[in-house]
Amino acid sequence: MIATNTNNSARLTRTETMMETAFRESQLVGRSIEKQELMELILNKGSQQLELISICGMGGLGKTTLVKYVYQSQELSGNFDKRACVTVKRPFDRDDLLSSLAMQLHDRQKEGVESSLSSLLERKKYIIVLDDISSTREWDDIRQQFPPTERSRIIVTTREENIAKHCSQKDENIHKLRILEDKDARDLFTKKCYFNSSFIMAWWVFGQTIDLYKKYPELVEEAQSILKKCGGLPLAIVTIGGFLAKQQKTPAEWRKLNDHISAELEMNPELGLIKNILIKSYGGLPYHLKSCFLYLSTFPEDYNISRRRLVQRWIAEGYSSEVRGKSQEEIADSYFMDLIDRSMILPSRKLIGYSSNTKDKVRHVAISSNWEGDKSEFESAIDLAHIRSLTVFAEWRPFFISKKMRLLRVLDLEGTKGLVDHHLEHIGRLLHLKYVSLKRCDEIYHLPDSWGNLRQLQTLDIKGTRICHLPKAITKLTKLQYLFGGELGPLCVNENDRLPDDLPKLCGACCAPQLLKDVEGMAGDPNRNDVCSFWCHVVFPTLASRRLDPYGVVVPKGIWKLKSLRTLGVMNIAGGSGKAMLRDMRKLTQLRKLAVRGINQENCKELCSTLADLSRVESMSLRSSGNESGLHGCLDGLSTPPKNLQSLKLYGKLIKLPEWIGGLQSLVKLVLEETRLMEVDGTMQVLGKLPNLAILRLRLEPLLMGGEHRRLSFHRGVFPSLMVLHLHYIKDLDSVEFVAESTPKLEVLCFCTYAKGAKDRMFSGLTDLPRIKEFILDNFGYKVGFLKDLQEQLAGNQNGPVLKRCNEEELG
Repeated sequence: MIATNTNNSARLTRTETMMETAFRESQLVGRSIEKQELMELILNKGSQQLELISICGMGGLGKTTLVKYVYQSQELSGNFDKRACVTVKRPFDRDDLLSSLAMQLHDRQKEGVESSLSSLLERKKYIIVLDDISSTREWDDIRQQFPPTERSRIIVTTREENIAKHCSQKDENIHKLRILEDKDARDLFTKKCYFNSSFIMAWWVFGQTIDLYKKYPELVEEAQSILKKCGGLPLAIVTIGGFLAKQQKTPAEWRKLNDHISAELEMNPELGLIKNILIKSYGGLPYHLKSCFLYLSTFPEDYNISRRRLVQRWIAEGYSSEVRGKSQEEIADSYFMDLIDRSMILPSRKLIGYSSNTKDKVRHVAISSNWEGDKSEFESAIDLAHIRSLTVFAEWRPFFISKKMRLLRVLDLEGTKGLVDHHLEHIGRLLHLKYVSLKRCDEIYHLPDSWGNLRQLQTLDIKGTRICHLPKAITKLTKLQYLFGGELGPLCVNENDRLPDDLPKLCGACCAPQLLKDVEGMAGDPNRNDVCSFWCHVVFPTLASRRLDPYGVVVPKGIWKLKSLRTLGVMNIAGGSGKAMLRDMRKLTQLRKLAVRGINQENCKELCSTLADLSRVESMSLRSSGNESGLHGCLDGLSTPPKNLQSLKLYGKLIKLPEWIGGLQSLVKLVLEETRLMEVDGTMQVLGKLPNLAILRLRLEPLLMGGEHRRLSFHRGVFPSLMVLHLHYIKDLDSVEFVAESTPKLEVLCFCTYAKGAKDRMFSGLTDLPRIKEFILDNFGYKVGFLKDLQEQLAGNQNGPVLKRCNEEELG
């Protein structure tokens, strides 16, 4: 009987161990790659020294779960003489932390915490886990207590990337944990919703799982909504899934959580962990970043916020100021990157915001796309006299602008539908405006002269509108720093520069407004002034200069008065006034970013002379006017390019790369589109020697290669800093070859072409790229042989790169 009990106890112990292992495995859904990478870093026999490994990412990503799983794994048992794992408490207490480590390392007999810890680890191979380091000071306070014993490991988890870099210093020892992909998020959610011992054991031992969508199709819609709110965050998925596991599996029950998730997070103790993590993350922000973070609430749920838009608005709100020679934009940009480093916002992911429904002290108003109220409801909901920013996501209503908005500083109308020219007149009365965006308002053709009153304006974004001429009044805006325009072009101009078919209606509409409803191309709510303005300021000036590139903006004489301009784009110099514009532009000595269209043989000499004077320019985009010669020979006259140039984009036929490009030591990003370069090998050798080039994009026939075999070759020792390579629609390309020890830092390779242009075994050498993480295609409609070869090469790369698909817009 005793033996039987012993056996039963042994079986029970084994079962409990298996259950515990299975449970921990279930928590690591979607983390198999990270788990393997961390294990390899720890067990790396090629390193004979102490290695400091950092895992970083936002709260709730599962850093602690991952690290503790690996720390407790069987693979590590017996590999280290000493081991300890401790969570750093708040407030930080150095002595308490070292004491906790010493207790785990069984050194209770010696006096003096510091000496006992260091002496205990001396000449011992050890592994130490420090969970949740929150500042570089904390690490610096304890760093010296760990002797540099050979093949020992210290693992640090932290929310901030800059702390991870400070601790580890080696890029290869830093791992930034990402949110879960959609499939992994769904799998984890399913496991938590069905959590019980038999299910976990079945999943772990037999690989069985339950397809939530097949078993409960009526829950699919609610499940998808819940997962969307979780945003790929394991903590949120696990906590909410565990909560739902105890509820009835009915749409009504799950919809109740969906509809009242904010209240549930506030009141339900089972979901309190999510709230605590969020509070802790927010509480750890310095004051200036708290304001920036809360400002995200202006935008609606699931809205993708561009970096530039956010930074420019922060500047207008006064969240940044010049410090020690750094501009407001550089400071605000550093805030943006700081929030990313702290994992408070995610790059290229959608951010979630909220809107206030209380009238008291409302400063920032966002009108959602589904709002259907009237003027009285709008004016009664908020005190218009106190608002500082207005963002419109809804269809335009004239009452959105009021003379009561005397303190308005930010007016963001990006993408607003139904907005036409005459709606803009009253905006000129809002004298405190610092930021105005009409971006992608494609029914706007002209800015009124009244905007010359906006003397405080710092940012004006008219990119994606139909505006092709700026009014003379723009030269009064002496505080303007950022001017964005171009891209879309007026509807009235086509490739043949012919008069529109509805010319009689357009002309007659000035005198007979009832004809407006029949005029093509005039959407929204145009009036007589809109049509006259459209005709006088757009059609006639454009047709007067038949070579004018319709996708740039012509600036008026006197633009030199805008001495504060740091960004100017896109300026159109194709017309007769192009040379005069260039001469004016030479006086804009503060320019950092410049985009110019309409370059041709007649204006290129003046352009080169102007660019030589703009010594502070860091980013340049140059596009030809579309004629046969393109940029060929146009840029050769630039003998002294801006020495601080970091980004260069060239659009148009070049034939030969200008010699000065080889001397751009600070260049980080280079884009070549439609350049048709003849000497491909020589071009790649020149570009391959640029020491800081990190992003290279070759797009739309940039290379016109001779010979029977048209290939791109990346030779040994070239492109030492290249991290991202885009190869888009390169005509007649046969092969892309990576020789061993070329592009040592390449992480992302994007490839787009027509399906028939992708040949079997087109790429070679992918197995030798030491840092490659992703190979991105625009679609998976390529031939089976092409895809199979890519997959085999990537599978043979020890870095474990993935093959992904993105649409053209995501690829940029």
